[in-house]
Amino acid sequence: MTAEALEALFRETLAKAPLIAILRGIRPNEVEAIGAALVESGIRLIEVPLNSPDPFSSIARLVKRFGDAALVGAGTVTQPDDVLELADIGASLVISPHADRAVIEATRRAGLISLPGIATPTEAFGAIAAGAHALKLFPMEMIGIGGMKAMKAVLPPDMPLIAVGGVGPSSIGSFRDAGCAGFGLGSSLYRPGMNAGAVRTAAEACLAALAER
Repeated sequence: MTAEALEALFRETLAKAPLIAILRGIRPNEVEAIGAALVESGIRLIEVPLNSPDPFSSIARLVKRFGDAALVGAGTVTQPDDVLELADIGASLVISPHADRAVIEATRRAGLISLPGIATPTEAFGAIAAGAHALKLFPMEMIGIGGMKAMKAVLPPDMPLIAVGGVGPSSIGSFRDAGCAGFGLGSSLYRPGMNAGAVRTAAEACLAALAER
């Protein structure tokens, strides 16, 4: 798939179900069952943070099993070399807690989707200049709706803003009304040790909250 086609697919997937599952702490031997619960529920954007146990193995398993149904990638990406490994295993998403130009540029060169974390207008415009496809507002509980609205007023109108940090069923609606295009779901969706049934229930609750808006 070309970089242009992947970007179009990312935007289409985000528009249909604007939820990114953050599977922090997941292990390779449980990732396929959890992935199935997410995909069957309707969540089609999945990240495994690189500070999880054996994350590249988990990502590779998700890509092999669900690559035709979901966009899979890594979170907490802080090194350009990690981008190359993600490209080698077929990942699509490179998500970072910060706006590192070297990581963003490596992601663009690899033809993957770049979602760097930003908390200020300076970081946001720097990430856009480096080639970010969307901006991860992190931590959203610190930025707040007021801060997000202030940044949205000056950022390019077609740049998607993804709220991450403190996002769950009770806050998705207000964040969406304020202009967020997507939401990263961490502990409100998955915590280490949760089984597939519990994750499915959490996913359905998040999707129901989204459908109410």
